[in-house]
Amino acid sequence: MSGRAVSERTGGDLVVEALQALGVEVLFGVASVHNLPILDAVRRHDGIEAVNVRHEQAAVHAADGYARVTGRLGVALASTGPGTANTMGGLFEAQFAGSRVLVITGQIESRFLGSNKGYLHEAEQQLAMLRTLTREAWSVRRAEDIAEAVVEAGRATSRGWPRPTAVEIPVDLQYATVPAELTVPEPAPEPRTAAPVERVREAADLLADARRPLIWAGGGVLSADAWPELRHLVERLEIPVVTSVQGRGALPEDHPLCLGALATVPPLRAVVENADVVLAVGARFQMYTTDAWRLRLTDKLIHANADASVFGRTYPPAVALLGDARETLRALDAHVATTNAEDDWIATTRKAAAEARENSLEALGPDHRAIVAAIRRSLPRGGAVVRDSTVPAYAWGDRLLPILEPRTSLNPASAAIGPGLPLALGAAIGGGERAVVIHGDGGIMLSIGELSTLAQAGAPVTVCVFNDRGYGVLRDVQRATFDGARNDVDLHTPDFVALAAAMGVPGEKVSDAAGFDRAFARSVERESGPYLIEIDLTALAPMKRRVGRQQLLG
Repeated sequence: MSGRAVSERTGGDLVVEALQALGVEVLFGVASVHNLPILDAVRRHDGIEAVNVRHEQAAVHAADGYARVTGRLGVALASTGPGTANTMGGLFEAQFAGSRVLVITGQIESRFLGSNKGYLHEAEQQLAMLRTLTREAWSVRRAEDIAEAVVEAGRATSRGWPRPTAVEIPVDLQYATVPAELTVPEPAPEPRTAAPVERVREAADLLADARRPLIWAGGGVLSADAWPELRHLVERLEIPVVTSVQGRGALPEDHPLCLGALATVPPLRAVVENADVVLAVGARFQMYTTDAWRLRLTDKLIHANADASVFGRTYPPAVALLGDARETLRALDAHVATTNAEDDWIATTRKAAAEARENSLEALGPDHRAIVAAIRRSLPRGGAVVRDSTVPAYAWGDRLLPILEPRTSLNPASAAIGPGLPLALGAAIGGGERAVVIHGDGGIMLSIGELSTLAQAGAPVTVCVFNDRGYGVLRDVQRATFDGARNDVDLHTPDFVALAAAMGVPGEKVSDAAGFDRAFARSVERESGPYLIEIDLTALAPMKRRVGRQQLLG
């Protein structure tokens, strides 16, 4: 390996040229002796911005947030060994969410691979580790193969149901000189195929005969860029839509046919269970969305998904439509002329959804309800709403804070605690508008260093820290389950405004809804840069219904 100034075309250049061929404009990473040639190539080439995060897990979360908001490939750059091990939490979330994320990492020098001599950051089983949480991972053994591996890994993220991939590149190959005439493969687009036509016809017949039709839109609608096709079908046939939490924004929640992500909330729950035909698109029917699968669905279920393994896993479909969501919706639209819906079906669903929403808002108490309204009033329509796993997110962020545009709703699909801040970083950089992240005081500490990243990047993120000095969700579970005992759930928390200021992020503390309204409006008025609002959760009027063990674990 050489530490010389690089003037020839190198393996690092091939990485950057491959990323450019994939349309990448941003990567998130941590510099390391095992990836410096790649970062140097980024500097020497135009078109890719390197965002320096403070932890490799955050790099993957930020790439994930970027991918979810833009629909493009999110890229994280890590070091070999401990750096790659740090990416695993981010990869767990990205694979659970079905996100287009590519991790590029180093590896020790080729001549020492397999020697087990204790070389710096030696990780013989790194590739096997990466394969546990990716669709596939590649290990490059020749500098000439770097571009091909990176391009193939980038393409593979969008094959069927999106999933992350990874490539490890020994550091000597990053430095190695490669022929000037070596070409970078042109990434061919992944084919989009509709479900088989005979299955589409079966589904179309069910929909045409439906008296009480309903569409269930999941996250696959968003990952397939299928929301225009969904909206066209919905409006033409006048079919009401419920969404999963991951599918929020597939139809704007101020659309008259959108019933929101409230399928299990009375009285809408009864309406959903009374639907005689349900078309589920891009949905996996996860635990929270279905009340731990206690929600009953019709036996005339049409399930459209790009992943065949989900069919029958939770609810048995009458018709399974294996294919791309966008193409399948187009095919259905072409085969269904009209439905036989009851005259009062839409009015019934709207009334039930409105009551479910109002009852849920009423249960929040006046202060939390006012905070929901304040965020929606000031945040741009296209601004991303990011929720970490915390009491306000479970109580109102995941279901009641209206989502008005596709790809603007993000939360840890795996219910992990802590990804919120770096997810919001990626969302703000990718979306180009101010994002808000709803955090608890416990969860934000897992990513607290990324406040420095927000400051350095000038990312427009409003960080809302709801501080109850502990793990509020777990505190409630303990109180209800263990005779009122509280163990390991109370935390010493810092002065978050002072801590943020030390990292270059301005902010303020509030203790009531009116103060929050003013502070949040001020943050949105800022043209750029982050802002932190610390909310004394204990000073707000208590919610009438708290998150409990039943809601968390079924």
